[in-house]
Amino acid sequence: MNKRLLLLLNPCAGQKRANRYLPEIVRLYNDRGYECAVYVTACSGDATPYVRDHAAEYERIVCVGGDGTLNETIAGLVESGIDRPVGYIAAGTTNDYANSLGLSTDIMQAAQDAVDGEGIRFDLGCFNGRQFIYTASCGAFARTSYTTPQVAKNLLGHLAYILEGIRDLPSLRPIRMHVECDDRVIDGEFLFCAVTNSISVGGILKLNRDLVRLNDGLFEVMLIKNPRLPSELTRILMALRSSDLPCDMIHFFTADHLTVETEEDVEWTLDGERGACCRRFEVVNLHQRVELVLPRKAAETVPVEPVDAPEEADGGEEVPAGEIHGEDQLSD
Repeated sequence: MNKRLLLLLNPCAGQKRANRYLPEIVRLYNDRGYECAVYVTACSGDATPYVRDHAAEYERIVCVGGDGTLNETIAGLVESGIDRPVGYIAAGTTNDYANSLGLSTDIMQAAQDAVDGEGIRFDLGCFNGRQFIYTASCGAFARTSYTTPQVAKNLLGHLAYILEGIRDLPSLRPIRMHVECDDRVIDGEFLFCAVTNSISVGGILKLNRDLVRLNDGLFEVMLIKNPRLPSELTRILMALRSSDLPCDMIHFFTADHLTVETEEDVEWTLDGERGACCRRFEVVNLHQRVELVLPRKAAETVPVEPVDAPEEADGGEEVPAGEIHGEDQLSD
């Protein structure tokens, strides 16, 4: 047993259902020939510095939690400058990104897939120097993931997010934005803005798989205009439901980088967690920056481009990175 595996567990994720499987997961990895070290996170942001400081000691990293836990894990890996395959046992409430990847909802099956599956390289995003995996968003529903109480998440699951989003609607105000991307310039008032690398945003907005590639070096950018008439709101809802994008009320395009300026501070959500509050930001695509391990069946259907093997197997180019911090334990 000469291979080393780091297993990170967020004990507060979702309904805490993964916690009781910990001995079985460790036993499984031992049987696969791994010396398994376990690190249980104590607070939000805890995984990032630990992975940053210890990634080089392990051949493989597996995290157990929600999309926020995966965010922290990958942020630490990027900061370390080390390239390691990352397995993800999705145990959060919505598991937005995990659903996009076709990961198993069965804890032990997901644990097995994390070591027996196929490694595929995926893009990351960099938001003013801080990593995100699949979405940076603001406006309608963007705050839902981190403002929904954990008790409600545990009791109601995905429905809790929808209810919290509906409660936010009366307080929504359009955001005036100036967006620049290559030769594209957009000015206007928008109800929602998202820079994504996923087929699902917040478990509420879904994109057609034919519109998305998760490792092509491009984000999908969505800007929903502020509806002033009931008919405009109807057209927005119909377009989102059918993925008939773009339309007269929704800008939808791809970009590898963009800058956005607003007239006042705007709070952004990164991978479902509270992010930055700023008036200007730049988003850059980090092309195929991380290797995620997927079930072999899912690896055949996930929307990605064919990938050549990376030139460096044990390291990677360092990119500007910010630490992920917070006051409370991650809800996912």
